[in-house]
Amino acid sequence: MATENLLIEIGTEELPPKSLRTLAEAFAANFQAELKKAGLEFTDVSWMAAPRRLALTVTALADSQADKVIEKRGPAVSVAFDADGNATKAAQGWARGNGITVEQAGRIKTDKGEWLLHKSEVKGQATQVLVADMVATALAKLPVSKPMRWGSSPIQFIRPVHTVTMLFGDEALAGEILGIKAARTIRGHRFLGKGDFELPHADHYVALLEDHGMVMVDYARRKEVIRQQVIAAAEEHGGVAEIDEALLEEVTSLVEWPVTLVGNFEERYLDVPAEALIYTMKDNQKYFPMLSKDGVLLPKFIFVSNIISKDVRQVIEGNEKVVRPRLADAEFFFNTDKKRTLESRLADLETVIFQKQLGTLKEKSQRISDLAAAIAGKISANTEHAQRAGLLAKADLMSDMVVEFPDVQGVMGMHYARNDGEAEAVAIALNEQYMPRYAGDRLPESLVACSVALADKLDTLVGIFGIGQIPKGDKDPFALRRAAIGTLRIIIEKDLPLDLVDLVDTAKVLFGDKLSNQNVSTDVVAFILGRFPAWYKDAGISVDVIQAVLARRPTKPADFDKRVKAVNHFRGLDAAATLAAANKRVGNILAKFEGELNTTVDTSLLQEDAEKALAAAVDAKVELLTPLFAAGDYQQALTELSELRDVVDTFFDNVMVMADDEALKINRLTLLNTLRNQFLNVADISLLQK
Repeated sequence: MATENLLIEIGTEELPPKSLRTLAEAFAANFQAELKKAGLEFTDVSWMAAPRRLALTVTALADSQADKVIEKRGPAVSVAFDADGNATKAAQGWARGNGITVEQAGRIKTDKGEWLLHKSEVKGQATQVLVADMVATALAKLPVSKPMRWGSSPIQFIRPVHTVTMLFGDEALAGEILGIKAARTIRGHRFLGKGDFELPHADHYVALLEDHGMVMVDYARRKEVIRQQVIAAAEEHGGVAEIDEALLEEVTSLVEWPVTLVGNFEERYLDVPAEALIYTMKDNQKYFPMLSKDGVLLPKFIFVSNIISKDVRQVIEGNEKVVRPRLADAEFFFNTDKKRTLESRLADLETVIFQKQLGTLKEKSQRISDLAAAIAGKISANTEHAQRAGLLAKADLMSDMVVEFPDVQGVMGMHYARNDGEAEAVAIALNEQYMPRYAGDRLPESLVACSVALADKLDTLVGIFGIGQIPKGDKDPFALRRAAIGTLRIIIEKDLPLDLVDLVDTAKVLFGDKLSNQNVSTDVVAFILGRFPAWYKDAGISVDVIQAVLARRPTKPADFDKRVKAVNHFRGLDAAATLAAANKRVGNILAKFEGELNTTVDTSLLQEDAEKALAAAVDAKVELLTPLFAAGDYQQALTELSELRDVVDTFFDNVMVMADDEALKINRLTLLNTLRNQFLNVADISLLQK
C-alpha cells in the first residue's frame, strides 16, 4: 500500500490569539481521531498555526483503507430450519438482509451450537475521497464558544474562512469546507507576502510559505525565534528581558513574521511601583519589560512587530506614543491613591459584598484579621502584625490603581502600606496573602504572611461550604480547589504544626450565625484532604500508599505528608509485601473476634517459642518506637518495624491463634493487636498492594 504526506490548511481572518494554540492542537487531535476511526494507517499528525491559518500535516498516510472481511452471524441452525429442513422466516429474512439466499449462507460452529454465517469483503475506500469529510468533522468539533457568520452565508466558524487547501502529496483533493472549495491557493502575509501562490506539493508548504508568503507557520519555531530575538534585544541594551511564558505564547499567536524592536519611556515613570508598570506593559500592550542585571526595571520595553518597516524609527515612536498614556495613568492613580491611607479605605469595603449571605468585604477583613492572629499564635508568628495585615488585606481593592489594573492587587497594598508607615512585616503580608496564586507559584515567605494567606483561604472555604455552595464538576466560582491546595502547600512546605480541624473550627466560629450547613467543619476538612490523592499521584506516589494513610485520617497536613513519604519508602523494602499481608490477616482475624482484648500481653500465658519471640520483639520495638512516633519520624519507625518480618512469619507458621483455650486465644489476639497498632500509628499498611 502506497503512502503520501497530507497537508491541510484553513486560511482565515485573524484568529483569537489566546485560543490559537488550543484550536490548532484540537484540530490535529480531532483529525487524528478521524483517521483512526476510518482505519487509515499513518505515521504522525502534527499541527502548525499562525494568526490567519490553522494547518496540519499527516506523515506517511496510506492511500486507501485496507480491505475488510465482515462476518455477519445469522440465526442458529436449530432456528433457521424447521423439522422438514425448510428455511424458516427468520433465516429467510436474515438472508435477504444480506443480499443472499439461505442456501448461499455458510455455517459456523461454536461451543454453544451451530449458526448461519455470511462473509462479505468490503473494499477499502481511497484516502482522497475520505479526507474532506474528516476535515469537516474535525473542524466542527473545535472548542469554539462564540462562532460567527460572515456575508450572507449561514455557515459559522470562529473567524471568516477564505481558503482551504488539501494536498495529498502533489494531488489537490476536491471538497468544500465551510463553504469554501478546496484549491492549491495559499495566502501569505497580509503586507509582506508576494501575493497568493499555488502550492505544488504538500512537502513544500513550510518552505514556500516562508519564502513567498513571509509567514513562519511552524508555531514552535516562531515562538523560539521570538524568544531569542527578545533576549538578544535586551542584551544589546545592557538589560535582561522579563519573558512571561503566557505573554510569549500570545505574542507568538499575534505575529506571522516577528520583528523585535526596543522602545523607551520617561524615567520619571519609574517612581511608580515596577509591578504596575510591568502589568500595563505586558497585559495592555503585549510588551516585554526590560530589567537591569540586578532585576531593576529599566525605562525600556521590547515589542514584537508583525512587519518589516522601511522606517523603523516610526514604528518605535508609534509604540512609545501608545504606551505613554498607559504609564501616565498608572502614575496618576499611584499619586492619587497615596493621598489616602489603607486604613481609611476600610469603610469603603462596607459597600462591597463578598457574598450576600456572608456579608461585605469589611466583614471578611475582620474575620481574616482574627483568624490570622489565631494562626500566628500557633506558629510563633507576631500576632499583632498578622492581625493588622489581615485587617488591611483587602483595603487596596478600593484604590484607583487596583480598580484599573486588578492584577496588581496585593502588591499595591504592600506599597501603600509602606507609604503609610505600616510595619514591614505587615506590608509584605499584604502582597503575599494571595500566594500561591497558581500551581507552582512561590509561597509566602514570612510566618506573618503565611498566617494571613491561610486565614484568607480558610475563610473563603468555610464560608462558601457553610452556605452549601459546594463545588460541583468543573464549576468552582470561588476557586475553592485552588484555595484548598494553597492551604496544603503552605502548611506542608513550611512544615507548620497546624491541624485542619482546629483551623476550620476557629474559622467557623468567626462567622457567627451566618452559616446554615451544620456539617461545614466535616465537609471542609474532607474537601481539603480530598486534594491529596491527585497531589501525590502527580508526584508519582501510588494510590495504595495514599489510601493507607487516608485510612488513618490524620488532619495535620505536614504530618500527613511525612506519613505518605514514610509509607512510600517502606513500600520499597523487601519486608513490605510480607508485613502488609500479615497486617491484613491480623485485621481480618480481629474483625471476626467479638470479645474484648486485654490491655497488655500476659507473658505468663505465652507457650510457644514463636509467640514468646514475637512478644519480646514487639515489646522492644514499642519502647524504641514511642519517641520516634512522638517526633513524627515515621520513616525510621517503619524501617524498625520492617525488622519484624521473620519473627512475624515464624509466629504464623507455628502458632494457632484461635486456640481452644479462651484465655490463650485472647492473649495471642492481644499480641497481634499490639503489633498492628504500631503500624497503625503511621498508616494501615494492609492496604498496600504487591
